[in-house]
Amino acid sequence: QVQLSESGGGLVQPGGSLKLSCTASINTLNAYSTNWYRQAPGNERELVATTTNRESVPVADSVKGRFTISRDNAGNTVYLQMNNLKPEDTAVYYCQLQWGPFGPNYWGQGTQVTVSS
Repeated sequence: QVQLSESGGGLVQPGGSLKLSCTASINTLNAYSTNWYRQAPGNERELVATTTNRESVPVADSVKGRFTISRDNAGNTVYLQMNNLKPEDTAVYYCQLQWGPFGPNYWGQGTQVTVSS
């Protein structure tokens, strides 16, 4: 069973930055992809950014140019650097590991990000 643990969420003012961490119980380099999702109240869960062995890119148009996904050299931790945060970025952010092209998928418990003055 793969375990994922997110950290780094909190309250930040508009224009501020946060760096989220997702620590995995396995080496994420062995997985198909590791992804950051977010879900705001009343909204569906949204794919924010993805990292594979080929690329690490933001996916949601609303975060391009502001969010960066990266991974440590050991492959056990995936990061989401979030800059110039906006109130609409407020959500619970989840780390997901997709083991193969058709799953299975594993989820962390989520970390709350609140952007407010």
